[in-house]
Amino acid sequence: MQDLFTPYKIKGLELKNRIVMPPMCQYSVENKDGIATEWHYMHYVSRAIGGTGLIIVEMTDVEPDGRITDYDLGLWCDDQIEPLKKIIDECHKYGAKVAVQIAHAGRKAEDAEIPVAPSAIPFDDSSKTPRELSTEEVKKMIEKFRLAVRRAVKAGFDAIEIHGAHGYLIHQFHSPLTNKRSDEYGKDLTKFGSEVIKAAKNEMPEDMPLIMRISGREYVEGGYGIEKGIELAKAYQKAGADMFHISAGGEGPIAAAGRPGTHAAYQVPYAKAIKEALNTEVIAVGKLDEPELANAVIGNEEADLVAIGRAMFRNPYWALQAAVKLNKKTDLPKQYKLGFPRNIQNK
Repeated sequence: MQDLFTPYKIKGLELKNRIVMPPMCQYSVENKDGIATEWHYMHYVSRAIGGTGLIIVEMTDVEPDGRITDYDLGLWCDDQIEPLKKIIDECHKYGAKVAVQIAHAGRKAEDAEIPVAPSAIPFDDSSKTPRELSTEEVKKMIEKFRLAVRRAVKAGFDAIEIHGAHGYLIHQFHSPLTNKRSDEYGKDLTKFGSEVIKAAKNEMPEDMPLIMRISGREYVEGGYGIEKGIELAKAYQKAGADMFHISAGGEGPIAAAGRPGTHAAYQVPYAKAIKEALNTEVIAVGKLDEPELANAVIGNEEADLVAIGRAMFRNPYWALQAAVKLNKKTDLPKQYKLGFPRNIQNK
């Protein structure tokens, strides 16, 4: 029987447990240059010390106007590599592996003078109307993703996550609500995301897994459901995605009829459905704060990994305290051993 502290392997990525810190924006770049700061270093390394198996660095963008805000991380230039490498190297010292989420905000780029998108449809009434990308610009955007992945590999990341969820650019291309194009990228809504995946894979070592994050369903009126989510995942699996990180929503103002649940594990059914339909590896996320619940998701084989988001904001040592609560052995920093029961400590 698998549990939260069962080791995990996919391709060349080996994790000491099934606990993931999902990408969560810090909006903490100091000079609007996309370069990681001491805050990012402290933030991520503390979760590695706290026992997390896989840390996914927050949404990191392929061009300056692809950021949600000017205070987001980027990988559009080589100057951004070394500060990320410093974070990765230190996390590795504590047994954590580190991935990065490569992305473009599209029409949700709040600080861009004129955001870009597949079609000129604003996010909401208070948002800027984006400029529709030309076909040639779409192809250049794929190249920007490719170069960002190249830099991520050079920095030493252990895996790459492509962000195709939450209403950002790739999601905007594969959603019928936001893609009204008449060219090749409108006739095949998954073409852009698939070509991004293929470009990324060309830059990645053969044994490095590519994680694709998608929204299993949309929460707006007229949005797609899990059946469409499965179709999207199948297209991206064919393009080369090795694993899927499944959440939901983010594509527009939420209509009353489409509100997400507020209960624990409300997004796990989407991860389970995609896992079963594709026979693929998945990360589940969404109010999995309680260790017993996160452990059950793994034990019931609803997902292969579980992502602990806001709870890990509140407690960087969530994984270590979960080991105590579940009575599971884990590695502890030698400096902290006096603070934890001996029965959970690996030698």
